[in-house]
Amino acid sequence: MKKHIEIMDTTLRDGEQTNGVSFSPSEKLTIAQLLLGEVKVDRVEIASARVSEGELEAVKKITGWAATNGLLDRIEVLTFVDGDVSIKWMEEAGAKVMNLLTKGSLNHLQHQLKKTPAQHFQEVGEVLALAAKRGITANVYLEDWSNGMRNSPDYVYSYLDFLATQPVKRILLPDTLGVLIPSITYDYLSAIVQRYPGIHFDFHGHNDYDLGVANALEAIKAGVHGLHLTVNGMGERAGNAPLASVIAVLNDYVPTVETAVVEKSLYSVSKLVETFSGFRVGPNKPIVGENVFTQTAGIHADGDKKNNLYFNDLLPERFGRKRKYALGKTSGKANIENNLAQLGIQLADEELKRVTQRIIELGDRKETVTQADLPYIISDVLDSASVIEKVKVENYVLTHSKGLKPSATVKIIFNDEAFEENAQGDGQYDAFMNAIKKVYLKKKLPLAVLTDYAVRIPPGGKTDALCETIISWEHNGKEFKTRGLDSDQTVSAIKATKKMLNLIWE
Repeated sequence: MKKHIEIMDTTLRDGEQTNGVSFSPSEKLTIAQLLLGEVKVDRVEIASARVSEGELEAVKKITGWAATNGLLDRIEVLTFVDGDVSIKWMEEAGAKVMNLLTKGSLNHLQHQLKKTPAQHFQEVGEVLALAAKRGITANVYLEDWSNGMRNSPDYVYSYLDFLATQPVKRILLPDTLGVLIPSITYDYLSAIVQRYPGIHFDFHGHNDYDLGVANALEAIKAGVHGLHLTVNGMGERAGNAPLASVIAVLNDYVPTVETAVVEKSLYSVSKLVETFSGFRVGPNKPIVGENVFTQTAGIHADGDKKNNLYFNDLLPERFGRKRKYALGKTSGKANIENNLAQLGIQLADEELKRVTQRIIELGDRKETVTQADLPYIISDVLDSASVIEKVKVENYVLTHSKGLKPSATVKIIFNDEAFEENAQGDGQYDAFMNAIKKVYLKKKLPLAVLTDYAVRIPPGGKTDALCETIISWEHNGKEFKTRGLDSDQTVSAIKATKKMLNLIWE
């Protein structure tokens, strides 16, 4: 039998201490419902007692829903050693499980509360007795416990000896200031678990040294019974141990334990919390970041194609996601082929080489290329291949100023003969065309007439998307179209016009 590890999510309490983050009561209810109903965490810590009227309203909403669905014992609230004040607040809010915040280090006790251990233990005992009398389940936090173990272990053990005699369901051991490293986490927790085998211990890790996940892993190996985690690693300072990463590492590296968490729901709750909090998830954030299942290097895509050589156990399908192959200067042929296959497009080798080269050029310009851009790039590349450049638009300058007509200066070369003209127009492209007309008038050459002008961008509305301009022309009684592709709409139109100048050249 695998040992069940309780997962307590504290995004709505400790995670809300992320700078600038505040959830509305309705948002808190929605997140709590998703965490318990779909993600399947065991418990949620949703608020601190006595904070505000808004917090009270939020807790009432959640406890009302939880009571209706038989989940009230899985809703927890942070409370304080304040006689019956926090307990009365909880009763008004309808909550039944309190996480009592107490002092886990002698340093905090002496300098913040200015009390002796005996005084603190007595006051804690009185609150616990009141909670038991009122039918409230009590868990106890030992705030600054990790520094307590480092600097005042005798105090920690004397306090745990006391709590072992009290009506406490769980003892919660936080690395409040994120000072632990994995080896010390294991040493501290294994010693405590072995000394108190009958007590349920939770570990609450912070991420100040970016060791939150590693410390959580060592805590499980040391024998703790539960972990406190947050969605997207939200929390004060550097945040808390992140839910998605910890669940993945437990599932893959600790076969003796199990959790109830549903991996496929981790991405959806991450996106919901990101939206509600405004706290953006880094694209390289493990499991939930936008780029973490995207292969960029062409050699990786080639290896995946041949025998999944660059896959690991973190398959995107586990988390309801899909693998992607990025398009850019390091893509290589294999990345592009993978994307084309997903679009159902096949190209000849020579065509594929030209498309690959164009994508590399765009990458060098730091353009973002997506799968949706591919059909436009293919169209432009194949169209360009049919045009022999005899007329060169060597240089151009476009200006646009408020209150003044746009202007363009253009330099064109015909068989090493250069012409330069300047013109104004109703827009930058109109000014460009007017300058071209001046050059052709001077050289006494006929120019095609623009009959239609259309712009297309890939679906999705991204402002940095490649833009395809398709221009219809009439020349000597014949109609034809040219295409231009660029992230700038005016430049894409100029590229289409350059093709027209070469097609009509005789």
